Order: sequence, then C-alpha cells, then structure tokens
Amino acid sequence: MPTTHAGWFRVVAIAEAISWAGLLLAMAAKYGLGQPLGVTVMGWIHGLVFTAYVVTCLVVFSPLRWRFRVLVLALVSSVPPLASVWFEWWARRRGLLDLREADEPTFWAKVGYALKTLN
Repeated sequence: MPTTHAGWFRVVAIAEAISWAGLLLAMAAKYGLGQPLGVTVMGWIHGLVFTAYVVTCLVVFSPLRWRFRVLVLALVSSVPPLASVWFEWWARRRGLLDLREADEPTFWAKVGYALKTLN
C-alpha cells in the first residue's frame, strides 16, 4: 500500500484509467455484441473510481503544494480516457509529486483555521 500522497495519487490515477478502458470495452460489447450488462457493472465501477480520483486530487493538491491551475489540469484529465495517467507522468517529470516544504500553511490548514475562527 502507498504511504505517500504521491503514491496514493498514482494508484488512483492508474485505477481511473483502467476503469475508463474497461468502460470503453464494455460499451463496445454493448453496442457491438448486444451485451449491456458490462456497461452496467463497469459504469458503476468507473463512477466509483472517478469519484475517488476527484477526491484524491482535492486531498493531495495542498500537501503537494500544487498551484490552482495544476489542480484544475488534474481534474480535467479525469474526463478524457487514460488522461489521468498522462497527468501523473507529466506531474512526476516536473517534480509536482514531490513533497515540498514551505513557510506558509497549506490550503486545507487555511480552511481549518477559517472554520475555527467562524465558530
């Protein structure tokens, strides 16, 4: 099991791409062979993994110190088939999956502080 933010992101990104490919194969079976059950099963699985990918992006962008446009690119890459793997490769090559130290608090720390202040 992964122990880092980057490791979890990579696992979920690959799973999202695999579920996309499975859904595409199930759609080919449905419309080419008249077998609709695959789309029902793979559609549910892909929906679950897609949601996990979006949540993972929202969780890891703060500790990994991604800029907002990198987060948007990560989220947009979940739409085209297999693009989440391309994004993971691109982010790894640019060092965006390395944990970086910074003086300012993370985004989620700022949100937590704002929520505590409001209460």
